[in-house]
Amino acid sequence: MNTTRILRLTLCVATLMANTAAVNSQTNSSSTKWMDELSKRITLNGYAQAGYAYQDQENAETSDFNLKRTLLWAKADITDRWSFLFMVDFNSEVQEFYTDYRLTADKSVAVRLGQFKNSFSMENPMSPSSLELVDVCSQSVTYLAGCGSDPLMGKQFGRDIGLKVYGELFDGHLAYELGLMNGQGINCRDGNRDKDVIAKLDFRPVDGLRIVASGQKGRGHAISTAAWNPDIAEGDDYTRDRYSVGAELKVGAYCPTKYKEARPISLRGEWLEGKDGKVKSRGAYFTACVPIAGALDAVASADWWDRNTAMRYDQTNATIGLQYWYYKKCRLQLQYTRIWRQFATDYNNLQAQVQIAF
Repeated sequence: MNTTRILRLTLCVATLMANTAAVNSQTNSSSTKWMDELSKRITLNGYAQAGYAYQDQENAETSDFNLKRTLLWAKADITDRWSFLFMVDFNSEVQEFYTDYRLTADKSVAVRLGQFKNSFSMENPMSPSSLELVDVCSQSVTYLAGCGSDPLMGKQFGRDIGLKVYGELFDGHLAYELGLMNGQGINCRDGNRDKDVIAKLDFRPVDGLRIVASGQKGRGHAISTAAWNPDIAEGDDYTRDRYSVGAELKVGAYCPTKYKEARPISLRGEWLEGKDGKVKSRGAYFTACVPIAGALDAVASADWWDRNTAMRYDQTNATIGLQYWYYKKCRLQLQYTRIWRQFATDYNNLQAQVQIAF
């Protein structure tokens, strides 16, 4: 190989290496920009709740450690108006998957499609990581919203599949939600051809005060039977209507990013009624949470629920406890509940729980 050919080959290799370096540089730059954009548009959150519970029910005394929830969810902001969320509970199953699209430049009209928490009641749409009680929702909300204690509906975690239109009007003083739902619960097809309509109005006359009314009109498809509702058999379609009205007052400083340093006094109460077939049910609760020192709160709740108003199939819970916010959304809870029942013996319930959240 002569000198001229060697020089030409060397020049070709050098040119190829320079071009490759330039392409790699552009690729790395593009990858960095893509990763930066992705990190800005996707948020990851989660929490876990675990604890200890003791109950002294007659002939059924229990004492055990438990892991109640281990939730993780990711939200992707596809555009400034369009987003997607996916949530899974590693202790259970897929909980939510839906997409939101805001139709207006402000917050007045948005649409949600997929599987998500239904709008009935004040408590059901709230996260267990922010609710005050270890048992999370009141008895009436747990039953009427389909969170778990209704055998006709089954344990649906207060969620359903459907379409919802929602928004805020008058500078945020009025929020509304209107949903068309299967009425059957999560991760399953509807058991009948009827759809459920759920509506909510949330009036906020001043900062810290909410007055809320919600209702549901629909037909259920029974997956089991209930002792207090003997007329409905498994597989039957039945009237499944719900109504609620309540209010919430938060007094004092409020800072959601530093919750343990600036917490309000929180007072929340609600009256709820339902009808399953011919059976009417009703209940009410009142829950208070008051900061008493540093990151320590006192919690108290009174909760009454009658599954069948004709049979006096009712239960009353009274709860007192403490919670300590040891880091932002992370807390320790200790609560005692006394349970009075018309249909069985009374008993006591002592619970402790740790919450880790991000």
